[in-house]
Amino acid sequence: MTVLLLTHRACLGHDTGPFHPECPDRLRQVMAALETETFSNLLREEAPRATEEALLRVHPPMHVRAMLALAPPPDDPIFIDPDTVVSTGTAEAALRAAGAGVAAVDAVMSGSVRAAFAAVRPPGHHAEPDRAMGFCLFSNAAIAARHAQARWGAAKVAVLDFDVHHGNGTQAVAASDPTLFYGSTHQHPCYPGTGMASEHGVAANVVNVPLAPGAGSQEFRAAWAGSILPALDAWRPDLIVVSAGFDAHRADPLAQLRLETGDFAWITDAILDVARHRCDDRVVSMLEGGYDLQALAASAAAHVRSLMRT
Repeated sequence: MTVLLLTHRACLGHDTGPFHPECPDRLRQVMAALETETFSNLLREEAPRATEEALLRVHPPMHVRAMLALAPPPDDPIFIDPDTVVSTGTAEAALRAAGAGVAAVDAVMSGSVRAAFAAVRPPGHHAEPDRAMGFCLFSNAAIAARHAQARWGAAKVAVLDFDVHHGNGTQAVAASDPTLFYGSTHQHPCYPGTGMASEHGVAANVVNVPLAPGAGSQEFRAAWAGSILPALDAWRPDLIVVSAGFDAHRADPLAQLRLETGDFAWITDAILDVARHRCDDRVVSMLEGGYDLQALAASAAAHVRSLMRT
C-alpha cells in the first residue's frame, strides 16, 4: 500500500518577506527533494481547504474569523507578533495547510494509503486555540487529530513532535483531554519556553523530554526510546500524527541541537514500529520547522523514505 504526499502551490503564496526563516523556499526545497526517482511511487494529491467545521474543533470562532479576515494588500504584510507574518496569500495557505492534515487523515483512516506526509506551510504546532504565534496560524496537527476523532471515531490519537521547539499549541489542546496524547523532544531553554518534563496532562497523556543545547543523537534517541515511545505504546493509539520539524539538525540556524539527517530516519522507523502493532500502520505526518534549506530537504527526504518502507 502506498504513501500519500499532500501539498498545494498556495502554500508558496504565504509571503513572509525577505530574510524571514519561514520562507517559501523551504517548501520548494522539500518538494524538489521528493521529485527524485526514489519517490516515484508516492501518490501525489493537492491539499484541499480546511472547512470551518474542521478549524472550529480546535479554535474558537473569533480566532478563525480573525485569521481568515487578515488580507493585507501586496507588499504591506501584517505582523501578528515579531515572528508571525500575514501576507495577501497567507489565509489561503493556512487553509490548505490545515486541510492537508484533514485529507491525510481521511486517506489513512479509510485504508486507501498506509501513511501520508503533508508538505505544507505555514506550520502549526505553536498556534494555540485562541492565539497565532511562532510562525503558526492554525494548529494543523491538532486539527488533524480532532478530525480523526469526529469523522472516523478514533478513540485515542497521539501527536508526536520532534521539532526543536516545543509545540505549545498542540499541548494546549491535548493536555486537558485524556483522548489525546502529546509527546515531544525539544531544546530547552529555547522558544517558546514551554514543555517542562513536569507537565503530564490530565491523564499522564503528555510526555515532554527537554534536551539541553548541544545535545545530539545519543540524547535524542535515548529520550524517545526510553520515555516517549514506551509511554505511547502503553497508551495504545488508534492513529499517530507526527509534527515533523527538522530544525533539530546540527546545521539549523535557529537552535543548538546536533542531530544528523539519519536521526530523522531513525525516529520515523521507531514511530512506525509502534504504529505497526498498535494502530495498523496508520501515521499522518505534517511538516513543521527546519530552516537550513539543505538540511531540511535532506532530512524531510529521509523521513519520507522511512514512511515508504513496508
